[in-house]
Amino acid sequence: MSKQTLIAEITEAVVRFQNATDRVDAAAAGVLGVNRTDLLCIGLLLRNGGMTAGRLAVEAGLSPAATTAAIERLENFGYAARTKDEADRRRVLVTATPLAEERVEKVYGPVRPAGTAVLSRYTRTELETIHRFLVQGEELQDHQAERIRDQRVK
Repeated sequence: MSKQTLIAEITEAVVRFQNATDRVDAAAAGVLGVNRTDLLCIGLLLRNGGMTAGRLAVEAGLSPAATTAAIERLENFGYAARTKDEADRRRVLVTATPLAEERVEKVYGPVRPAGTAVLSRYTRTELETIHRFLVQGEELQDHQAERIRDQRVK
């Protein structure tokens, strides 16, 4: 198989992988009773701990208004809470609640060992290559999201 053919097959496999990941996230959002944007925000809050609404907006790629609406929905579901920052009482942080942690773990918890089982089939060198590809792919996707957002009609 030529290098170009392999690149084309990998590109198509990435699209299928992304679609499969989207299906998992759609199913998870349905089980949790939230929309996909809210699920994204829950994930960011769980990974990053307390965040200001502004930082959450940037990380999620949302407008301030959309972020406020998402935070309010998550608060109504009991998945997020706003608290004063201990270091700077003027700042308000949004945090995921224990309920969010519990429910997300119940939904996504089994994914971790299943993914670990798949990854354990690879050599250390292959894993380093996979890791490098994923890190570079994230950078590429972030750049593309920024490029596309800049095309908005003003």
